[in-house]
Amino acid sequence: MSFPDSNDYQDNQDNQNNQDNQNNQDFSAQKEQILKQILAPEARMRLNNIKMVKPELADLVEQYLIGMASQGKMHSQITDEQFKQILLSIQQPKRDFKINRI
Repeated sequence: MSFPDSNDYQDNQDNQNNQDNQNNQDFSAQKEQILKQILAPEARMRLNNIKMVKPELADLVEQYLIGMASQGKMHSQITDEQFKQILLSIQQPKRDFKINRI
């Protein structure tokens, strides 16, 4: 009876990690290519700025845009003004609280 060698397990893990990294890079490249096609340069610059400050919001916007493009609902590039409107519609409204002291 033979037992698996720990080096075999590590090699399998390394191969799996390398494959996962390659798949992530391929997906990122596809995503960037799609965004490059559907966003005007100013809108892309705005999206990159948002990525630096609010990466979660940028991911939501990217998913929304890619979904719309895959459904065929975008017929031309999105301008910066249109992109601003999309951002406003996606962002959660902020709540204002008033505290009345008695």
